Amino acid sequence: MSSGLTAAIGLGASDLSTYPERLEERENKFDEAIKTAWGVSTRRWRNFQREAKSFVALVNAAGPDFVNLDEAQLKHEAANMRRSLRRTSQDRKVLARSFALVREVSHRTLGKRHFDVQVMGAYALISGLLAEMETGQGKTLTATLAAGTAGLAGVPVHVVTVNDYLAERDAEEMSPLYEFLGLSVGVVQSGLSPEERKPQYACDICYCTNKDLVFDYLKDRIAVGQQSARMQMQVARLHGRQSGGPLLLRGLHFAIVDEADSIFIDEARTPLIISAKKDADGAQDTYTAALAFAQTLVEGDDYTINPRRREVLLSDTGKHKIHTDGKAIHPTRVGRQELVTQALSALKLYERDINYVIHEDKVAIVDESTGRLMPDRSWERGLHQMIELKEGCEMTGQNETLARITYQRFFRRYLLVAGMSGTVTEVADELWASYRLRVVRIPTHKPTQRNNIGMHLYETEDEKWQAIVKSVATQHETGRSVLIGTRSVGASEKLSTLLAAENIQHKVLNAKNDAEEADIVGRAGVQGAVTVATNMAGRGTDIKLGPGVHELGGLHVTLTEFHESGRVDRQLWGRCARQGDPGSFESFGALSDEVFERFGSRWVKVFRWMGLRLGTNASSDLVKRLVAVIQLSAERYNRRLRRQSVERDKQQDKNLAFSGKTE
Repeated sequence: MSSGLTAAIGLGASDLSTYPERLEERENKFDEAIKTAWGVSTRRWRNFQREAKSFVALVNAAGPDFVNLDEAQLKHEAANMRRSLRRTSQDRKVLARSFALVREVSHRTLGKRHFDVQVMGAYALISGLLAEMETGQGKTLTATLAAGTAGLAGVPVHVVTVNDYLAERDAEEMSPLYEFLGLSVGVVQSGLSPEERKPQYACDICYCTNKDLVFDYLKDRIAVGQQSARMQMQVARLHGRQSGGPLLLRGLHFAIVDEADSIFIDEARTPLIISAKKDADGAQDTYTAALAFAQTLVEGDDYTINPRRREVLLSDTGKHKIHTDGKAIHPTRVGRQELVTQALSALKLYERDINYVIHEDKVAIVDESTGRLMPDRSWERGLHQMIELKEGCEMTGQNETLARITYQRFFRRYLLVAGMSGTVTEVADELWASYRLRVVRIPTHKPTQRNNIGMHLYETEDEKWQAIVKSVATQHETGRSVLIGTRSVGASEKLSTLLAAENIQHKVLNAKNDAEEADIVGRAGVQGAVTVATNMAGRGTDIKLGPGVHELGGLHVTLTEFHESGRVDRQLWGRCARQGDPGSFESFGALSDEVFERFGSRWVKVFRWMGLRLGTNASSDLVKRLVAVIQLSAERYNRRLRRQSVERDKQQDKNLAFSGKTE
């Protein structure tokens, strides 16, 4: 068993009045580089497969000891296991017996018995590793072996996932297993009050979303002030007050992060910020003036747009115009330039139904990775307010930062953190550098039957959409179910119009109707069903094939635009051919798509010189190479942004009213 869980057992079992979390390492650049290089080089040498297979053999050998026990005897064994785990936390045989016990309880309460590969995945979790498991391999059930064992050992567990639906669903489905073992289960969702959240976090195992968890941690830091959380709780205990005082969490013991690449990588560019609204009086006139002035400037003469960095660059001519003609906007030259630059960004860089939607008469940011709404998030430095004015919405007050932290810094504070995902191998080096997490691959339970029909690239967007509709119509005529992934709300609605024109009945799932997500995706495998969804919609929800679909070839997935990360493309492709089912996928792109415009112009020239042809008959291999090169360039750029975000967070942390440090 990992030393992290051993430490967590000691703290979890002995003194829950403290607030355990790992001290943040203060590494200089040289030390960090050495540790990163060492981890990258050595992680490839560890033979996890051999170690995990020997552990699975121990679990299988212990299994018969529990098969013939009645319910009372099995519960008695669970009580005994609590004592054994707390007494001999590093004994692999004890750990294996715990896994065997949990597996038997799962079979009786849920009707599901963990496969050997799921035991391997759970062994990776309890060892503090990040397990790459193919989509459809049952990661939710896999987590119960690690969470149940840790819970029996007295370690509070946070099972972290990407949205409220998955947190509630997984907690509800797995509760019978945990309750049989004598463990309490909580679930934290948006909309709960602090009084409702605290007892959920007090449970042995708490299912929660990444954003709720981090924001609640930041609220604890604000409540603590300059003292560390552990010290504050110890002082409260000495004074006879209720254990924990006003704090929501019990500390950061053990986190199991589902869809880990989405949380650790895709959402890690932007820090999590708790802020208070400032009075908007007087600001509206200033922002309105800046927007009006920005509309008088000429692109190419007064400013240019850098699509790669998504930023506006003022020319000397533009700066002169702002200085001479824009004095009414702001009294200082620097202030005028910043306001006009933000106004240009609001007008030129942020598009409705792509970067945001209007939801209940308010501007709601759309997560670019998941396609889901982030109603509680806002852009900084007046940008959000200018977009509100651009769209004719009521302007909200600007935010004043009270506390902030990045995912990279937060998750490294857990005594033990582990994760699961279907797509993390590509970013294994960054996961080690940022989180000190090693990636291990878990084999599939059954051979994969996923068929790649091809990758097609077109000159224009119109050509691409015509080809997509033709392909969907062909698959639909056979009676197969078809899932179509789009990158934005606008794209999903445009495709919906094109499909309707061809009399192809379909369902649309995007940020505007995400409350219906589980229902729509759950029916996407029915014979003849056509579902249009943002790329990440329905992630974590099984698409079960309806009668007859298996014989027709299974679910067919259509990708309509390549993402900046090949991992996200793989996640969409992974919606088909789950658990040995048949399935296929096909990918389409156009040179006018965002990823090509931002990162691909020079590479397109190189590949044209090499003989790249566009259209349905183009060489899929050459298109595949071009897309891979461009996505690699985009990933490197985004990796730099994530690294810079951590550095900025550390610097700004010093200026806030709390230290953000543990004892």
